[in-house]
Amino acid sequence: MSKVRTLEPHSKIAAPLDTPTDLADAAVREISAALNHLLADAFALYLKTKNFHWHVSGPHFRSYHLMFEEQATEIFATTDELAERVRKLGGSTLRSIGDVARQQTVKDNDKAFVSPGEMLSELMADNKAMAAAMRKAHELADKHEDVATASLLETFLDATEKRTWFLFEAGRKADNSGH
Repeated sequence: MSKVRTLEPHSKIAAPLDTPTDLADAAVREISAALNHLLADAFALYLKTKNFHWHVSGPHFRSYHLMFEEQATEIFATTDELAERVRKLGGSTLRSIGDVARQQTVKDNDKAFVSPGEMLSELMADNKAMAAAMRKAHELADKHEDVATASLLETFLDATEKRTWFLFEAGRKADNSGH
C-alpha cells in the first residue's frame, strides 16, 4: 500500500499554496502548529538576545556582547528553515509580528536596564524552554513518521543546548579554589 495520498486541499491553505505531501492532514496540522510555535519563539528569543547584545554593560561587556551576537545570529538562521519546513509539509506559517506575539511563549523583556547576570540567566532559561519545546515537537514528528522534521529539530536542539551551556558557564561565579 502506497503512503502517497492524492492531493486534497487543506481547509486553511489557499489552493495555490497547497503543497503535495504523503503526510495525513492531521499530521500536517499538528506538526505545522508545533513548528509555528517554535518559529514564534525563535523570533522572540532572537530579538531578546539582540536587545541584550545592544544593552549589555560591565566588566565582561566584550565577551557577552560577542556571545549574544553569535547566539542571535544562530537563532535567526533557524527561522527560515522552520518556516520552510512548515511550507514543505503543506502547512501555513507565520505572516506578521502579530502572529509571533500570539504564538510566542518566550516572554519579552522591555526593562530599561537588565544586569548582565540577569541577561545570562533569562536567556539560559529561555533556551532551556526552547529545547523542551523542540523535544515535544520531535516526539510529534516521530509519531507521524516525519523524519525530515525530526532531523531538523535534532540539529536545532543540539545548538540550543550548546547556547544553554555557554550561557550557564558565562554566568558561573568563579570560585576561590580556581577550579
